Amino acid sequence: MQDIFVSTLPKLINSWAEAFPDALLVKDIPEVISYLEFVASCNEALVFWLHINNNEKDALPAAIATILQSYPDAKVVVLANMPGHAETLQALSKGAMGYAHAYSTPEALKEIRVVISHGGIWLGQQLLKRLIETTVKLTGNRSEVVEELLGRLTSREKEVAIEAAKGLSNKEIARALEISERTVKAHLAKSFERLGVKDRLQLALMLNKK
Repeated sequence: MQDIFVSTLPKLINSWAEAFPDALLVKDIPEVISYLEFVASCNEALVFWLHINNNEKDALPAAIATILQSYPDAKVVVLANMPGHAETLQALSKGAMGYAHAYSTPEALKEIRVVISHGGIWLGQQLLKRLIETTVKLTGNRSEVVEELLGRLTSREKEVAIEAAKGLSNKEIARALEISERTVKAHLAKSFERLGVKDRLQLALMLNKK
């Protein structure tokens, strides 16, 4: 999988370079073409990390559209200096698979790539909580279905999954259950696998009762 950061910055931010040492940096979409001849020959999956500065927000829809027209199978993640809920929804509506802070940690960037590579959607924590609260009011599973799903998990996986379904972050779950964030990630990954879900929003929709 080839990571391509589209940014006007002169070099990769440290967290980007640490997360993906082999990533490419290009200043705009047309420049990508000259860099990707070898990628096309290798048939690698492409992940575009589209860095949007505050003065470039109006260009976001067109930038996403250009990427997906040129590379229909690529995954697009928008990285914003100042994330906002409206912009998140706009990015997703145009075909982006994720939206995050431009200065996310290397660990978070790696987790984002794992989620989107499996077909999931990555949202900011606050927006995720808001969507979960809204969707749970409108829909949800029957109690017996939720209990059957939870029965597929170990006791610890169940505890972690229930907290994640509330919209809690890994750090918040770790603190609440007095375990490490690494353990939280491991249990969540196993829970996703056992339940056949791709992201936290889908997990919440499955495990929250009507």
